[in-house]
Amino acid sequence: MKTREVHIVGNWKMNQTLHEISNFFIEMTKMKMELKCKAWIAPQSLHIPILKEIAFTTGAIQVGAQNCSNHDSGAFTGEVSPAALADMGVEFVIIGHSERRTIFGEDNKLLNEKVLAVLKHNLKVIYCVGETLEERESNDTFKVIEEQLKVGLQNVPADKAHLVLIAYEPVWAIGTGKVASAEQAEEVHAFIRGKLTQNSEQTIILYGGSVKPDNIDSLLRKENIDGALVGGASLKAQDFKQLCSASNHL
Repeated sequence: MKTREVHIVGNWKMNQTLHEISNFFIEMTKMKMELKCKAWIAPQSLHIPILKEIAFTTGAIQVGAQNCSNHDSGAFTGEVSPAALADMGVEFVIIGHSERRTIFGEDNKLLNEKVLAVLKHNLKVIYCVGETLEERESNDTFKVIEEQLKVGLQNVPADKAHLVLIAYEPVWAIGTGKVASAEQAEEVHAFIRGKLTQNSEQTIILYGGSVKPDNIDSLLRKENIDGALVGGASLKAQDFKQLCSASNHL
């Protein structure tokens, strides 16, 4: 029987206009329901203040960032400072999403610097790991993930370990409509928990990869799956509410 609280994290990526954000929260307000899960959303950086204001009013959703720099300040045009995020009242930062790794070439060493930069400001980190289709077919899934954990989380202070969440996102299942079976996901989640050297039993481990209302139940019923990092299905209030409500059935 798992005691870790379920987290549903919406990663809005480079989506949502001001009008769409307004409609999202209008719809969420209409669908009143007591939720047992932690509901988090990471919008585009320029929309964070807007969501923070709404979250302050409703108190229901925590707001985070999709990425940040490994530097607090300096001549880094276009980057987002973790110090500025903390000053803005952000609660968490997603680090190492597969799109940051594959499109922007961020490696484990850089991601480790970002993790430490975020933790320095006492913000929560959602650190993403996962394998490509080629790596899975070559039976390198565990090898790849072990390396991502080893390098990406090195030197995390013991007193900050409770601020770290892990998201397992098989790259081959992101935005493709494919999803790892609940059994496949649980196997990797159990492996990840076994490799964590600090706070392993209480660490929240999320699954990310084409999560939708019709597959969330089977995932959450697994012992080591504590929630989901959701892309497209988090953009519509109805879908997001359904994902959050899944924890009510556990």
